[in-house]
Amino acid sequence: MSLEPVSPPLLAPPAAHYSHAVVASGASRWLHTSGVVPTRPDGSVPEDLAIQAEVVWENLAAILAEARMSMSDVVSVVTYVVQGHDLGVVMAARDRAMAGHRPASTLVPVVGLARPAWLMEVALVAAH
Repeated sequence: MSLEPVSPPLLAPPAAHYSHAVVASGASRWLHTSGVVPTRPDGSVPEDLAIQAEVVWENLAAILAEARMSMSDVVSVVTYVVQGHDLGVVMAARDRAMAGHRPASTLVPVVGLARPAWLMEVALVAAH
């Protein structure tokens, strides 16, 4: 399977470390996650957004591993962050998790999430 970034010359470059679009060729398995939240295995939720971002990406890595996939298989990411919080720490956590891989990515500020303790959640699509 191959992932090919799509960056038409008629568009400005992406605003951060992501691709405008990604074509997955030869993929035989697809993974679509639900919104993955910053809840640790023991049920606790850190208060700090930067730590929440790390927990979310640890949870996503665990899901990918269970599906016999890795971050390099991620095609698309949608991140929801409660308004008024530092988007930079969320993007930095994504960039560390992706380790140079650039899937399509959308970042959406929201008024709130299903539980007040959650300051962010991430859904992704991966292909292998």
